[in-house]
Amino acid sequence: MRSVTGLLLVVSLVAGAACARSDWIDRTLVTEDVTGVWLGSTIQLELQQQGARVTGVITVPPFGGSSLTSGVPLEGSVAGDVFSFKDSRGVYSGELTVSGDDMTGQVFGPGGKRKASFRRESAASQPDSPRR
Repeated sequence: MRSVTGLLLVVSLVAGAACARSDWIDRTLVTEDVTGVWLGSTIQLELQQQGARVTGVITVPPFGGSSLTSGVPLEGSVAGDVFSFKDSRGVYSGELTVSGDDMTGQVFGPGGKRKASFRRESAASQPDSPRR
């Protein structure tokens, strides 16, 4: 009787661990590709993605200005449909939800936190590999 109870306990623990692991896997799967040029109302992102890692350039107007400055390198990552990034100066960062050729979310910069939306204008530099 004890061996049957022990066996049921082990099976229950293994099944529970497998369920917990699927949540972790879901959060780390790369399901969106953000490679390309993304335009927002005042910000432009040029992104290249390899796996979950994203590199690129963010181009923004000087704080309070209207013309775009030269680009600043950025690094980020994609987890599921969420793209997170920060620029190399530590001035701009963001977390955006990707849906095809649209991204929406929050961008943090010198003016504080603000809502942002981007549209992919060019995906010419996307690799030919299929989306996951």
